[in-house]
Amino acid sequence: MNVVNPTTGAQIETYNEHDADDVEAALGRSVRAFEDWRTRPLRDRERLLANAADVLRENKRRYAETMTREMGKPISQAVGEVEKCAWVCDHYAEHAGAYLEADHHPSPPGSTVKTEHEPLGPVLAVMPWNFPFWQVFRFAAPYLTAGNVGILKHASNVPGCALAIEEVFREAGYPEDVFQTLLIPSDLVDDLLTDDRVRAATLTGSGPAGRAVAASAGDQLKKTVLELGGSDPFVVLDDADVAAAAETGAWARNLNGGQSCIAAKRFVVHTDVYDAFLDALVDEIDGLVVGDPTDEATDVGPQARADLMESLHEQVTASVDAGATLVTGGEPLDREGAFYPPTVLTDVPEGCPVDTEETFGPVATVYEVDDEEAAIETANDTDFGLGASVWTEDRDRGERVASRIDAGCVYVNQLVKSDPRVPFGGVRDSGYGRELSEAGIKEFVNRKTVWVE
Repeated sequence: MNVVNPTTGAQIETYNEHDADDVEAALGRSVRAFEDWRTRPLRDRERLLANAADVLRENKRRYAETMTREMGKPISQAVGEVEKCAWVCDHYAEHAGAYLEADHHPSPPGSTVKTEHEPLGPVLAVMPWNFPFWQVFRFAAPYLTAGNVGILKHASNVPGCALAIEEVFREAGYPEDVFQTLLIPSDLVDDLLTDDRVRAATLTGSGPAGRAVAASAGDQLKKTVLELGGSDPFVVLDDADVAAAAETGAWARNLNGGQSCIAAKRFVVHTDVYDAFLDALVDEIDGLVVGDPTDEATDVGPQARADLMESLHEQVTASVDAGATLVTGGEPLDREGAFYPPTVLTDVPEGCPVDTEETFGPVATVYEVDDEEAAIETANDTDFGLGASVWTEDRDRGERVASRIDAGCVYVNQLVKSDPRVPFGGVRDSGYGRELSEAGIKEFVNRKTVWVE
């Protein structure tokens, strides 16, 4: 695997890939590790997870720099990502016992009935490059603590991150092979999915990748959790705090270079505040610093790969050709690296690429609507359903509108985010299943009913 620094376009590292024999050996080790790990007291597993949080904090700068080199995340955001991974470890170290406590049920006199939560076995995780640490810890912290063991197939452009994560668990004192990284090409994933020793799979990534994993796992009757793409609406109603909405909206669209499934992508704005919001949004976006991701002052770094930037630009160009108005941005920067500027499009024609496809980069589309009903209709006019944001000074109104938006999560007067304390996931083409909180740790357990007469 050749690693190319997206800031410079230069190859910086080469890693040897694992082959089919390595996969076979890893599966054998994973099964053996599970037999011991599943019997470890939950308190021990919680303690090791707390250790992992400590390792992350002790090495956060080094891990952040690996992210920045491999996929271009601005260094301050990369440090924040490592800190968030430590937080999710802290969360499950504290709450896993309560989440996994047996549920007791009504039963006849003299009998006891309960549901216990037992681990399934080796879990395959196919993870993306955009949040190369957080996406992994979001699954690993709960699933390992529940007693499963993990096998990570990470994106091919972040192998250094993948190996660093394996290091975290090793340094935290986890038994050998409870968590393993495999540096394999995508064409070996199906062999893992169809192997009887893999009991479940989770994927964060594109729709086509999710469908492929779901099809293979479904054929084997294996549980899956899929967190796929999104085209999240950011709804600004006529009574919104325009300045606050624009400030948060600019960041919600451009955080991580806009490379986020839950980024605000379609800004749906009431006509009464449309002009004021658009002006404020463009001002905020134009104020973002685009540049070297190793500089603490940088807000937006390069896109993760040159080909991804080219695909994004093709979406923008085709949409402008179809009639969209380019307000700002819209051309790759004339400099070394895969830099694309924060971009805003208005007057977006129905059916053009930025209207119907996910834009995985710093491109915002702004729609003008006449009333609340039209705002809800436009927000729901997508095949995706991951997150949404609603802005209004009337909290009751915000909650009412939120209840009518088809998405896995809706935030009122806040940007969409994943938080260890609340379930996270989507509907429709954004996938199924939930991560985080109690729902997340229970996705890959056997909910076994035990009746004692």
